[in-house]
Amino acid sequence: MALHLPLRYEDETRIVRLSDTREGDVAQIEATVISCEVAYKPRRQLLVVVDDGTDTCTLRFFNFYPSQQKALALGNRLRLRGEVRGGFMGRTMMHPSFHAAGGELPNALTPTYPTSAGLPQSYLRKAVHSGVLQAARQGEFVETIPTGQTPPSLAQSNTKTWGLEQSLHFLHHPTPDVSLAQLEDRTHPAWQRLKAEELLAQQLSQLQSKRERATLRAPALVLQKNGLQEQLLGILPFGLTNAQRRVGDEIANDIQRPIPMHRLLQGDVGSGKTVVAALVAAIAIDNGWQCALMAPTEILAEQHFRKLIGWLEPLLTPIGKRVAWLTGSQKKKERTEMLALIASGEAALVVGTHVVIQEQVHFKNLALAIIDEQHRFGVAQRLALREKMQSDAEPHMLMMSATPIPRTLAMSYYADLDVSTLDELPPGRTPVVTKIIAETRRDELITRIRQQLEEGRQVYWVCPLIEESEALDLTNATETHALLTEALNPSGAKPVMVGLLHSRMPPVEKKAVMALFESGTMGVLVSTTVIEVGVDVPNASLMVIEHAERFGLSQLHQLRGRVGRGAAASACVLMYATGESGRVSETARERLRAMVETSDGFEIARRDLEIRGPGEFLGARQSGAAMLRFADLAVDTELLDWARELAPHMLDQYPELAERHVQRWLGGKSDFLKA
Repeated sequence: MALHLPLRYEDETRIVRLSDTREGDVAQIEATVISCEVAYKPRRQLLVVVDDGTDTCTLRFFNFYPSQQKALALGNRLRLRGEVRGGFMGRTMMHPSFHAAGGELPNALTPTYPTSAGLPQSYLRKAVHSGVLQAARQGEFVETIPTGQTPPSLAQSNTKTWGLEQSLHFLHHPTPDVSLAQLEDRTHPAWQRLKAEELLAQQLSQLQSKRERATLRAPALVLQKNGLQEQLLGILPFGLTNAQRRVGDEIANDIQRPIPMHRLLQGDVGSGKTVVAALVAAIAIDNGWQCALMAPTEILAEQHFRKLIGWLEPLLTPIGKRVAWLTGSQKKKERTEMLALIASGEAALVVGTHVVIQEQVHFKNLALAIIDEQHRFGVAQRLALREKMQSDAEPHMLMMSATPIPRTLAMSYYADLDVSTLDELPPGRTPVVTKIIAETRRDELITRIRQQLEEGRQVYWVCPLIEESEALDLTNATETHALLTEALNPSGAKPVMVGLLHSRMPPVEKKAVMALFESGTMGVLVSTTVIEVGVDVPNASLMVIEHAERFGLSQLHQLRGRVGRGAAASACVLMYATGESGRVSETARERLRAMVETSDGFEIARRDLEIRGPGEFLGARQSGAAMLRFADLAVDTELLDWARELAPHMLDQYPELAERHVQRWLGGKSDFLKA
């Protein structure tokens, strides 16, 4: 209960005169009831007029009970607190809090706690107060930060020592002279102390994880001279970027050590992560081991499979090896064949969806696990892939993400990982022009689509839902497909094939639709976000995103990355619905504005973090990790730097304090940060 901290505070430590209040003030007064009546126009309400000797104020209650009417009876002296409003009829308060006048004023601000199940504030205040006292008696606030190691900002704040116990007591019962602004924006030294403790616990846990992994063993995968990797580089129809070479070297250096690699490969849309994965897989296969590549969707897995088959199979066939394919839609006969290839070791590379980690899949000697779009997989799924080794050793883990991780997130939630960054796009990628238009200009857009089709180009049209929802009045993909089919096929004109793709279609149908679009037979593909990642059609030059205001910033960026993959000038049109108000929300405007202003995935990710916060950005680090409750990575970078610097020192010099600190703040949740 000690860490159940207030949302806000009320100042009940002083009484003010009504005549001294101004419009919008939240004030506490003592006054006598001079009138109390129930009015019925324009709606039933209780009207109470009070007088404090300097002025009068009308209290309005739209919800009231007989007991409240009795307490507000004529002549009663009350202590009231509420927001003072002005107007033609004089001062008013809407639903103020009140109780009988008299009694001592509190000597601290009154906390208002977050609540659930309708628990009253009075109950929460007592429960939290007793919880803090009990924790103090049991010694739970013993300092775990070594003497003299507190953050510089706290040491310089003032002469008072803000220890954990003092900070908690203060935040539950702050003195009246404190700045409410400092409490509410969490810049007060007491808040800073809690943030520092929380960030330190996270850094300690991540560093513990990294050190524990260094004690484990993994196969040493050495780069072979004139091996598969060199052969692959020789047959690729393009050269590597400098970034791809640098990242390839970083990974090769990792996997040649007998310690499990745990590396995150991040790169913007189209930066060439699949090529890097193929080069790393070649090293593992060259050393006589198997490699698994797991993707979150069948479309993305199949995209990888086709690329890797084209690159690697000519090199694997002469040595009696194959690339295997595992998905949920496979027929039993094909699945059985693939499982046998994997178990025998003939399948040197296994590409698939989450089926790869199912119980019936047995690898002969898995040494390298590559997880694409790693944020789509939960902790348990990643752990299951690690357990596919047939020995006490661990596989090397390479996690790939097309959603760049902002620096502060990489320093905190990914502190246990080594991070490689592809910060260079391959030559030939054309810049994508991004435009924002209202849905009222749909007809103009359809005319633009006709022009693209006449030039031999193809078009994506993305919708957020596949059927009508009462909660969200969105045009569904099925209706849009019908509308575009009719609009683009007037009588006498050359017919245009318009396809439809959504997540509820059988896998066979999805595959057929994608094949038609990729071959160029289909001119327009109406789709839900299943094409967000993994679809590579260089001839597609226009992306229309309907109801763009409903999409997240990273998702919009991923979708935009489906065009601009060929030589033709490409555009992404963000079409928004204004609704009844004629406006979109401020948050939606921020997202759309960011899309127009930058195409840099790292800048997009930074803005997305600012808008959504780390919890939503990471999906709670995919099923389990404790998100920061108090610290804010957007503003607390100095505290994060302090925690990163102190964590190794504590683990080396004060291991018992470090363990106690992690247990206090994370308990069993720290396990999730290690996955």
